[in-house]
Amino acid sequence: MKKVANTLKEHKQTILVYFYQRVTNAIAEGINSLIQAGKGKARGFHTFIGYECMIYLVVGKLKLSCPPLFA
Repeated sequence: MKKVANTLKEHKQTILVYFYQRVTNAIAEGINSLIQAGKGKARGFHTFIGYECMIYLVVGKLKLSCPPLFA
């Protein structure tokens, strides 16, 4: 309990700012999560360009469709 109390005292100002401004880093955390998912999907690419392309594909949420094989 002492450790929790000390932590709250140390971060008091930051905690109170949230209640006044309602600003969080949730958007940044969400984008980071998407980038990490792209990083996992990019395993096997040996260049940064492949990694970068996978990040754009994941974060950009592109709707890619294939044309029908037999029209």
